[in-house]
Amino acid sequence: MNTNTTLVIMAAGMGSRYGGIKQIEPVGPSGEIILDYSIYDAVEAGFDKVVFIIRKDIEADFKEIIGNRIGKQVEVDYVFQDINDIPEGFTVPEGRTKPWGTGQAVLTVKDLVHEPFLVINADDYYGVSAFSTIYEKLQTLAPEGEATMVGYQLQNTVSKNGTVSRGVCKVKDGRLDSIQETLKIQLYPDGHLTDLDTNTDLDPETVVSMNFWGFMPSIFPALRAYFEAFLRGLPDGAVKAECLLPVMVGEELKAGRMTVSVLNSKDKWFGMTYHEDRALVA
Repeated sequence: MNTNTTLVIMAAGMGSRYGGIKQIEPVGPSGEIILDYSIYDAVEAGFDKVVFIIRKDIEADFKEIIGNRIGKQVEVDYVFQDINDIPEGFTVPEGRTKPWGTGQAVLTVKDLVHEPFLVINADDYYGVSAFSTIYEKLQTLAPEGEATMVGYQLQNTVSKNGTVSRGVCKVKDGRLDSIQETLKIQLYPDGHLTDLDTNTDLDPETVVSMNFWGFMPSIFPALRAYFEAFLRGLPDGAVKAECLLPVMVGEELKAGRMTVSVLNSKDKWFGMTYHEDRALVA
């Protein structure tokens, strides 16, 4: 029997590379935003609750553009990702203005989510089959030590308008063996792909994570421990360092505390990393 299953949407990003609040940029023929399509696909797949992770300063705009409307169709909750929401004993570095990244973002929902849940980015469109595939898998996850993700081919997730960050995955027998957060992947006009940080070429068919993760609530203690370790390891003046969800998953894999099944989607991913990406997405 299907259980309650929640869609968690990370929408607190600053949108610095995009040049605005890209999560609420209209792209559809009637002014729809990417989230309209993702939420529609998720509800059709069986998800029955949506939790938005946003910043307090975009709350009014966010609710006006999508939240209030979606709330008429499905149960909706909100949590706020805040730079000052850190464990006791830690301080925010001077000059820091942005939240702490996707790891902190997911940790903010710990008091609201007590069922299997899917985490997605607000500014990515993942495709119909991705939602239905992961929904079915979430019904079968063990309560402890098991997670899942939908993987995409790198060549289908890059932008012609600049570099992208992706979690580059090694997959063995349908399970995630390792994940490496790769921050500057460049697509060249001839189609080849390069990790600019290491100056190495990447196979276009490499599996990457697009932050389409399926978890059980038992993930939250590991997330908190990872966030605290991240804060302890901050260099002085770390004004831009991010606590990233794929890095936490990688640490749990290495320690043998988690297994992650890798599901495949036949759909093409679309996203808006840069303002110039909007036309293609539309």
